Amino acid sequence: MARKVCIAGLGLIGGSLALAIRNEHDVIVTGVELQPEARKMAVSLEIVDEAFEHIEEGAKDADLIILSVPVTQTAALIHRLADMNLKPGALITDVGSTKSKVVQDGKVFKDQEVDFIGGHPMAGSHKSGVQASKTHLFENAYYVLTPDPEDGAPLRKVIQLQNWLKGTKAQFIEMTPEQHDKLAGVISHFPHLIASSLVHQVEGVAQEDPLTARLAAGGFRDITRIASASPPMWRDIVLHNQEALLDLLDQWQKQMQHMRTLIASGDETALFDFFARAKTYRDGLPPREKGALPSFYDLYVDVPDHPGVISDVTGILARERISIVNLQILETRNDITGVLRLTFRTDEDRKEAQKLLESEMYETNQLD
Repeated sequence: MARKVCIAGLGLIGGSLALAIRNEHDVIVTGVELQPEARKMAVSLEIVDEAFEHIEEGAKDADLIILSVPVTQTAALIHRLADMNLKPGALITDVGSTKSKVVQDGKVFKDQEVDFIGGHPMAGSHKSGVQASKTHLFENAYYVLTPDPEDGAPLRKVIQLQNWLKGTKAQFIEMTPEQHDKLAGVISHFPHLIASSLVHQVEGVAQEDPLTARLAAGGFRDITRIASASPPMWRDIVLHNQEALLDLLDQWQKQMQHMRTLIASGDETALFDFFARAKTYRDGLPPREKGALPSFYDLYVDVPDHPGVISDVTGILARERISIVNLQILETRNDITGVLRLTFRTDEDRKEAQKLLESEMYETNQLD
């Protein structure tokens, strides 16, 4: 008899997890989603077998329950589940970007015959919504599991959850909720604060000199693109990881004060060492692994200002069934070469695209 999986939250992550689990196991998948359009889409795309508006309907008799909702909604769903007669032996997990508070909320199950294990698949996409779901979204990505270190699920339950999720082809890492929030804070949450702050700073200068916005359309736009992420989501993440981020901000202020001292001193050697040390460490980071921030596999293509050139580039890739997830025209002026930025799902797609386009005499380059 097929086992039952309930996915609460039918967006990109929830839908992709449903597909990965269906690809590996003989299961009945129910979805829970407030938006009727998303429920209808998930059923029509065969991502789920049935979709309901309320968790009480979808989670009934479920062997595995995945809470794929914003972190502020996770606690509410946990307490609603705690008031239900869940199937004995059921596993409950979430996908939130912060873990300490969620795992604390999960303690409500400690006297019940179910187990809660915190989870965070560190993968994303340029697209959103259940219609963007894909089985391979989590492939080779880190998938962090955070069982309660005090009275959480036994080891066999952690292994059981990994077995449920093996269709993701992710790399599972186990750590404490506090360790997760500290590390996710420094490599994911904090960069969003910095990117957003940089944008605010440029906005302020642009009010005095409108030329600023035109000049910021190139490299500045690239290094701050994560500031375009969902404001409600990042508001909630910051509030849930407040302690770690406040500590990081204190450290950052010291780092900026050090930078200010170096600039004021005019010490050429010290400035060179500062930038050289940063370059050395950054260049040594694993370039082909998925981390906490979504990877962007960009290829820059020099193109002449000529009618039909964009359709020619995309047509070359389409003939080889190479999918482009984003395309941007960075520069188009009369009679000079412009630049297309093509974004791909994987580095393999980018390499193949570069090979094909260069064989057609296009000049290309990568910046990472």
